[in-house]
Amino acid sequence: MRDLGAVGVWAPWWLWEQEGEQLAEAAADVEELGFGALWVANGPGMLETAAAVLGATERITVATGIVNIWVHSSEQVAAGYRQAEEEHPGRLLLGLGNGPREAAQWALSPYRELTQYLDRLDAAGVPVERRMLAAVGPRMLELAAARSSGAHPFLSTPEHTAQARVALGSGPLLAPELKVVLESDPGTARAIARQALEFYLSKRGYSGNLRRLGFTDEDLAGGGSDRLVDAVVAWGDVDAVMARIAEHHQAGANHVAVQVLNWQTDDPDRDQRRLPRAQYRQLAEGLASLEPR
Repeated sequence: MRDLGAVGVWAPWWLWEQEGEQLAEAAADVEELGFGALWVANGPGMLETAAAVLGATERITVATGIVNIWVHSSEQVAAGYRQAEEEHPGRLLLGLGNGPREAAQWALSPYRELTQYLDRLDAAGVPVERRMLAAVGPRMLELAAARSSGAHPFLSTPEHTAQARVALGSGPLLAPELKVVLESDPGTARAIARQALEFYLSKRGYSGNLRRLGFTDEDLAGGGSDRLVDAVVAWGDVDAVMARIAEHHQAGANHVAVQVLNWQTDDPDRDQRRLPRAQYRQLAEGLASLEPR
């Protein structure tokens, strides 16, 4: 299993794509800042974007967070893995999971479909240690421990991280995603966070997990209550954010994939947004304060 380091950078695939000719420079910059992994998030072009990020860097792990099994076939993923191994051996980590699906697919069992998908990756020669699952519930966490290198929970809390560590056992990798807002004013920070949260809180999978953690319908409404926002988003200055990352480490995480949300305020037009590279540099200054995992 590849060491991901204490902290990685997680960003939507389209945000990487919108760097255009600056993508290679941006990826190399993140690598040099000392982060342990670059996460390319779910989207139709994510495998191609991950390949571009691999080509722009030299040693850092590039991970997918996550490949949606309803959108990307196992054949596509296996082919992408083989190409990455040929060109950048040992550096691609495949995050896989049940993302959004078409109406015709709702009759299918997500658990069964994922196990069959993993069977096909086995047959195609994709090693267990080079993939991980977007697992939050007990059954999926059990599958992640048995059929992959570990779990990549999304939109969770340190309490969930502790529960996931118990479910996984001591060996598997646990790498939760954590949303970050580098802003110390509570009203401004929570407003930025809600712009990102509102989409996810309307989705059954995410809202179901948050309800299991004790949040109510009132907490989930309107982009999230203050209580919910403060639980799933790390906001404040660098020291405050590092303290929140450390909470996940103390709860059992090996690695925390931070999604900086400050780009949400750059422009109302998504096409004009770019990676928050200034905030990455700020966070990099705090990496030394984290204990090695």
